[in-house]
Amino acid sequence: MSADLDLSPPDVPEPTFLESVLRYGLFLGAIFQFICILAIFLPISKGHEQDEHESTDSKAAEQIKKPKGGAPQIRQKPKKESKKKR
Repeated sequence: MSADLDLSPPDVPEPTFLESVLRYGLFLGAIFQFICILAIFLPISKGHEQDEHESTDSKAAEQIKKPKGGAPQIRQKPKKESKKKR
């Protein structure tokens, strides 16, 4: 009876080069996606926020300094007269 039971592991062929490349590529892709998702949820450093505020403040100051020439004129096209229904 014990001769009938074969408890040896099944023969699994060695992975080919392309299968190995595909497997490691999938792992690297998963790690990259995980890093991208973490970047969404983790707060931005304080130094970067200050740089943004300084650049927006300087842009706002430049806009205030620029003299505004009159109000922009909006050209309205004359409406086409529709044909009367008979």
